[in-house]
Amino acid sequence: MPDTPRHDPAALIAFATALCEAAGLDADKAGAVARTLVESDLLGHVTHGLALLPKYLDDLEAGTMRKEGGPEVVRDLGACVTWNGRRLPGAWLVHRALDLALERVGTYGTVTIAIGDSHHIGCLAAYLTRATDAGCMLVLNSSAPGAKAVAPHGARQAVLSPDPVAAGFPTGGDPVMLDVSASITTINMANTLLRQGRRYPAPWLQDTEGNPSDDPAVLSAGGSLLPAGGFDHGQKGYAWALMNEALTQGLSGYGRADAPKGQTASVLLQLIDPNAFAGIDAFTRQTGHTAAACRAATPRPGIAKVRLPGESGLAHRRDAVAQGLRLAPGILAALEGPAGKLGVAMPQAQG
Repeated sequence: MPDTPRHDPAALIAFATALCEAAGLDADKAGAVARTLVESDLLGHVTHGLALLPKYLDDLEAGTMRKEGGPEVVRDLGACVTWNGRRLPGAWLVHRALDLALERVGTYGTVTIAIGDSHHIGCLAAYLTRATDAGCMLVLNSSAPGAKAVAPHGARQAVLSPDPVAAGFPTGGDPVMLDVSASITTINMANTLLRQGRRYPAPWLQDTEGNPSDDPAVLSAGGSLLPAGGFDHGQKGYAWALMNEALTQGLSGYGRADAPKGQTASVLLQLIDPNAFAGIDAFTRQTGHTAAACRAATPRPGIAKVRLPGESGLAHRRDAVAQGLRLAPGILAALEGPAGKLGVAMPQAQG
């Protein structure tokens, strides 16, 4: 985005926090939502950053994102915890769960927290460095039991959600940070392309008759996203999605069987302390060796270099923190209306 102005990330966080507070969230919840959305933009995940804030504000106004209180503790066994998220802001719930996991992981070695009926949690990668900075590995799974967007392999009708999983772990240098979905693409990306009048680079969707398509408009006409692997090897993404929905909806006890309406997420967070196993030095000796071997692999024709998951995002983040964050076109324009309605001043560009 070379032609867009740069913004101070701290100013964007303050702006998003003010919007959320004006919409009725307390300072803690508003700050968690704002930091998570801006962190997504810092990492280059522009479809899940501040682009999501207008929808969040609409849901706060409609009452479909709850504003007050905390999660209901369904079960707490120390290393295994289950919450009913009560449709509270997903970013706040995940950060609160991570707070608890970081507090307990030194005692238990691993801490697993299942959250049912959360609101949308945003970009999963945005949570990872809190764990890797603490020398831990984090695995984060999410599903949307109220969404039917992805067809099972071989089917024409959508049944599943994109079912993302993220993981971050230390290597002795930059951490490896992956954030991938069990579908080829996502609903938010389809909506972004539709607004821009663009099509996918390949047939990553299918229409209602099961024909391949690169047109994001087929979703609103009853079509579906394809599982990772597409028509050729989609059984892999399909199996992954089933596992992900078992981990998130099965373990939290809240999912498709409850026929939820609106934007809801089921979440599983697992924090792992390498010191409870062979130790952090042994861990990073292995992960660092493999990371170095991947980077040293000879790239195929047309590829400049072999990168690790998260490498470009972390480089983007470093540049944005140092020089200012360039937002994707249209993101701030979409927030002008809500800002005017809520009486919040728009952020000013640097320079």
